[in-house]
Amino acid sequence: MTETTLQQPDTVAEPGKNITSTQRVFDAVRDLRELDQIATRDTVAELTGLKLTIVDDRLRALVDDGKLKRLLRGIYELVENFPEPRELSCTMLSDGWVKLELGDSMVRLTPTEARRAARALGGFAEDARVIESTKAHLFLATELAAKVEKLERTQAAMRSLLREKLDARQLDLIGGNA
Repeated sequence: MTETTLQQPDTVAEPGKNITSTQRVFDAVRDLRELDQIATRDTVAELTGLKLTIVDDRLRALVDDGKLKRLLRGIYELVENFPEPRELSCTMLSDGWVKLELGDSMVRLTPTEARRAARALGGFAEDARVIESTKAHLFLATELAAKVEKLERTQAAMRSLLREKLDARQLDLIGGNA
């Protein structure tokens, strides 16, 4: 696993203008995204130099404003603000040309151009796969951690109950003195 060194955001204020804490927090989340890093409250606090209470408040405000979304407790990401996707059509013509229509625009591509476009856009497909996979693993890990914590509490309660009901030899037989 590689280690990434966090750097301070590149945002520079105009002379005489202070950057608000909200903007600093938003910039930190954006910068982390550019580095393909997860934006946690602790990481944002480290990047901005702000206290955790301020970071938490600003993150909440940015979520309320629709600029960020909370994935899990303490983990945030930018909200995508793109226009509605346009209609897209790709037709392979009998003469070998490929007709690509996007909204009102149409482009005719040679087979070589179509393959090149596919290679160029392949990275976006891989990015989407990795993003969805990462989210799924993050949710699964959180769910598993909660289950393990619940099982540990149940096990501790059972051991406590067994200690009250059984003598030392019986506890040794079932591993209750471990």
